[in-house]
Amino acid sequence: MTGNDPLADALSGLDNADGVGKLDLTVQPASNTIGSVLEVIYDRGYIGGFEFEEDGRAGRFEVELSGAINACGAVKPRYSAGADEFEKWEKRFLPARDYGTLVVTTSHGVMSHYEAREAGIGGQVIAYVY
Repeated sequence: MTGNDPLADALSGLDNADGVGKLDLTVQPASNTIGSVLEVIYDRGYIGGFEFEEDGRAGRFEVELSGAINACGAVKPRYSAGADEFEKWEKRFLPARDYGTLVVTTSHGVMSHYEAREAGIGGQVIAYVY
């Protein structure tokens, strides 16, 4: 994983590892953004859990997979979406209405588009998972 986008690398790693039936994955380097995205993916039930491990450098996440991911990835370029515009992005990145989750970074932190819509806040769509 040597791209310029650690989040995209982490998500494609998750997608690939889950797709071939692996039970765990190491995500390096770790970052607050990746941790926040993993938190949303965990809260929505797509992974079994994850844990940060210090390695003297940027650290890493040990992710426990549960085989629930059909696809996930980073959204590039990052799109701004108002609280009332998530449906448009759902249509673009998710296979069906209310199936899957968009991960949105907002002024209140990283959350699922369901939480953002409920709170009435917009943000940038940074990832998707279903």
